[in-house]
Amino acid sequence: MNYRPYQKIDRRRSRQIHVGRVAVGGDAPVSVQTMTNTLTSDAAATIAQIRLAEIAGVDIVRVSCPDVESTAALAEIVREVNVPVVADIHFHYKRAIEAAQAGAACLRINPGNIGSAERVRDVVRAARDHNCSIRIGVNAGSLERHLLEKYGEPNPDALVESALEHAKILQDHDFHEFKISVKASDVFLAVAAYQQLAEVCDHPLHIGITEAGGLRTGTVKSSIGLGSLLWAGIGDTVRVSLSAEPAEEVRVGWEILKALGIRNRGVKIISCPSCARQGFDVIRTVQALEERLAYIETPVTLSIIGCVVNGPGEALMTDLGVTGGGNGRHMVYAAGRTDHQVEGASMIDHIVSLVERRVEAIKGEAALEAA
Repeated sequence: MNYRPYQKIDRRRSRQIHVGRVAVGGDAPVSVQTMTNTLTSDAAATIAQIRLAEIAGVDIVRVSCPDVESTAALAEIVREVNVPVVADIHFHYKRAIEAAQAGAACLRINPGNIGSAERVRDVVRAARDHNCSIRIGVNAGSLERHLLEKYGEPNPDALVESALEHAKILQDHDFHEFKISVKASDVFLAVAAYQQLAEVCDHPLHIGITEAGGLRTGTVKSSIGLGSLLWAGIGDTVRVSLSAEPAEEVRVGWEILKALGIRNRGVKIISCPSCARQGFDVIRTVQALEERLAYIETPVTLSIIGCVVNGPGEALMTDLGVTGGGNGRHMVYAAGRTDHQVEGASMIDHIVSLVERRVEAIKGEAALEAA
């Protein structure tokens, strides 16, 4: 689909850092992140979960490192996966140093919680020596006591002040390869904090609505919060925090980016909610197509419309389209034009074949342009 001028998002300019080979901030694409929920000490289980997230399109994966067994397993995990790994560290500075030594691409810490100035210096030195970036992760549920006493409750001012205090610690050590998050489970609080932080610094921002809930509830809350921020040009990397498997977080993250035209990956299906006019079972057809086409990474648009009321118009804006017809025969569109009809019994297999051929054609065109 061609995006029109009124759909352009003016993205906030931030400095650029790197999480492994993934650039974050500046003119780099907004990256999609998730976090494993396996025991990191169980390397095999963690690797398997990351690989599923990779299939879904994840750019960066975070793993929790609460103990020495976890950091001991980290080297194998980093070696066996294809995306940068962020080590999540709370309080214990030795875990941060061990994670950097094991090959973590980034450390998620709050410098002020690490301990003495000497310990902070040791962590920063390890990050610098092992080419690690850092994420300062501020959360409304774990704000510092002095800020809660000052503000009385978590609010945008408190979240931003916490973030800037931690940032200053790293800057005082001449370390600038860091990004910041100021998450909250309340959508209004999180969005307001990110908006305020975006105005007072140029650090790349990792955005998310923390503890958003289950798959349905969390998707809605995250879409509202992240969508608002991304639409305003705020956000360099995103995580959709769901009480669901990491691969689901990745899929939802991509759908948010795709809906805003920020990034495109895989098959984008435009489908009607179905009604009594439908010429075929739209709901079951879309479910089947989503499952069978999930492996495709090349951007392709596909419209599945149950009748001729909106079908031809939607087909004008997609690479491929199907509109429900009578007598069990349905019209197939290619590049916005009527192309041929297909029998309902073979429609799903036929559409899958058409999409696969379209993907091969796109790849062929890309190869010719690159030659």
